[in-house]
Amino acid sequence: MIQKVDRNKKRKVRALRVRKKVFGTPERPRLNVFRSGKNIYAQLIDDTIGHTLVSASTLDSEFKAKGISGGTVEAARQVGELIAKRAVEKGFKRVVFDRGGYLYHGRVKALADGAREGGLDF
Repeated sequence: MIQKVDRNKKRKVRALRVRKKVFGTPERPRLNVFRSGKNIYAQLIDDTIGHTLVSASTLDSEFKAKGISGGTVEAARQVGELIAKRAVEKGFKRVVFDRGGYLYHGRVKALADGAREGGLDF
């Protein structure tokens, strides 16, 4: 019998494996990335209290005004710059990067590069 491979289930297993090692603190929160087919989302999370400190996505009104499709590499880079700008405004410069089980390639890499250009250190 041929078994169907569930890509999202495998990604979640990889994400849990990474989450065992990556932990966000108040001084150095976790930069979490979630990627869907049409959009990309990023959050800074303090795992000690389980709160989201800063967030940005292609669904934000600030981003929608630019008129760029949410599923592109360029959109991901701009979301990275946006989350970096918001994080620096709140006083966060250093973060721990959590790619969420996705390969460090394409939109995930573009978001990370945009965040670095925006002033985040990881």
